[in-house]
Formats: sequence, C-alpha cells, structure tokens
Amino acid sequence: MYKPIQIAEILYQYRVKKKFDIADLESYRNASKKWRDDITKSLIGRVSTSSQKFQDNIFEPNAMPTNLLKELAEFNNKHGGIVENYIYNQLHLRLNMVFEAYKFLDSTTTKSFKLEEFISLFVHKPGLRRSIDKAYEIIVYALFSTIVRALNVEVSLQIKNIDESILNDFNGFVNLVLGLSANKKSISIPAKLFRVGVTNAADRGLDMWANFGPAVQVKHVSLSEELAEDVSENITADKIVIVCLDGEAELINKITKQLPFSDRIQGIITFSDLVNWYNLCFSKKYEQQLGKNLLVDLKREFSNEFPGTDKLEPFIKERGYNTKDLSGEWSISE
Repeated sequence: MYKPIQIAEILYQYRVKKKFDIADLESYRNASKKWRDDITKSLIGRVSTSSQKFQDNIFEPNAMPTNLLKELAEFNNKHGGIVENYIYNQLHLRLNMVFEAYKFLDSTTTKSFKLEEFISLFVHKPGLRRSIDKAYEIIVYALFSTIVRALNVEVSLQIKNIDESILNDFNGFVNLVLGLSANKKSISIPAKLFRVGVTNAADRGLDMWANFGPAVQVKHVSLSEELAEDVSENITADKIVIVCLDGEAELINKITKQLPFSDRIQGIITFSDLVNWYNLCFSKKYEQQLGKNLLVDLKREFSNEFPGTDKLEPFIKERGYNTKDLSGEWSISE
C-alpha cells in the first residue's frame, strides 16, 4: 500500500495546501516520498525500503503518470477528497483482514493449529490474496528455523591452505571477512536461515538463504521455463531448494531438468511436506521440543511482516474520511 498512500498524500497536499503544480512532477516527486513516509511511520512504524528506481516507478506510464494524476486530483478536489477517503479506508479494510489472521495465530495452540486453516485465510480473502507469497515465506521460514535450531546444527569454517605469507599480508581480510586469523584458523558457528526481507509482489528472486549452503525459493504460482530461468539468474548459490504446491512439483521437476542449473536443485518441497512436518512438530512427541518454539517463530514473523495499527482509525476520523461518502465504483467492500 506504499504507492497508493503516496498518491493519497499527493492528492491531500494538493487539495488542502496547493503549494505545487500537479502537472509539474519535479515540484513534488521527492516531497511526496516524505509525505508518504511521515504517514506510514506514524501508522505502522516503518517506511518503504524499496529502491529509488522502484519507488519512482509510481510516475511511469504503466502506473500513475502526471496527466492521469492531474485528472485524479481534479476529481478528488471536486468530490471533497473522495480518492484519499477510498485509499485509506481500503487500507483500514486490509489491516482488519490481517487482524483476523493475527487473532487466529494468537488464539491457536500446539494442539489446535492447522497449517491448512492458516493458509486458507489468505486464499479466501481477496484483500489478503496478494500477500499469500509472504504467508508461505513465513510458514517455511518458521518451520525450517525451528528444526535447524532444535538439531543444534553447526557450520565449520577452516583455513586449509596455511600460507603464512597470504595470512600475514591479508590479515585484515581474513579477520574482518572470515572471522579467522593466523592464530585461529577454524571456527564453528550455529547454522541459521535468513529471510531476505520485504519485497514487491512481483519479485522472482531469492526468498531465504542459509549460512550452511542452500538458497530457498518459495513459490505458490506456476513455475514456467521463463520464470525458472529468472530464478537461476537471480540466485547465485550453489544449491537451491524450491518450495511449491503439490500440483506444481512434477512440472517444476520437468522444467528444471531441462535447464543448465538443474544440478543446483538440491530438492523440491511440496505443501504436503510442510503439512506433515508441521503436524509432526505439534504432535505429542515433539510438542515441547519443537511445537512451542514453532508457534513463537510464526507469531514473530507474522507481526514483523504484517504490522497492525491502532492509529489508523483516529487518523481517518481526523482527516474526515467516511465510508458513507463512498458509493458506486468508489464503495468499499470485502
């Protein structure tokens, strides 16, 4: 919602303060990012971390070029801020849907949690469907991290070429980059997985990486040959693990075998595998050892990905936005 919020703030500033020419993009291009960030920082405590190029795409012909923005601004002014009203009430609706998923996680236990039920919240809610990629990333990351920690896996790093000349001349590199030295030629560190972070919905690259080797690509959509090649180009790890829906596994396996990077596919994990592993973690056998930690990880990752807010409703009232003023094509519905 960063881009819609940026548009809403351009419209608001133009309607209320009118200190720039809506037809002159450079008069508000950078200022609009600050207006957007001020709002998102206040409402959800974060700002956009996308590249400047991606942020500026908002004004490209395939998004909201100035000629269309001018038309929208004139319409918005004529109808008392109806477009701003619509955007922020859509955000309110989206966050309410997220809150349903949060309540599900908050009230669930190791005995009652069902992975299929959690994912279904994103499948059946139109407002959450676009976030299903992130839901899958969360469930995969939480599960993998919990199991790796429970196994107490360690990764060892060792200098095998004891060339004193290289060690001395590149002492700074060895120490700062490798964490080793001439006196400490090997170390062991806990194995960990890391999420790359929030990305745009069309991202085709890496979702997770591990300090013990493989990169993890989570996809709930069909993996075409073109998309498979994009995965290969975007991920430079020696080994790739692909997580996908059951119905896609055979096709993915067939496609990847035909591509140059097939030897880098360490394995394909299906949604059924995830369900089985989740059920095992929450079973009586592993409830204490794995299940409780898995729930903690799920809740933490969900909260990080989908920050809730109690500030949006007061903000909407302060601005005077009311759903009663929205009708026809501007009406709000789930």
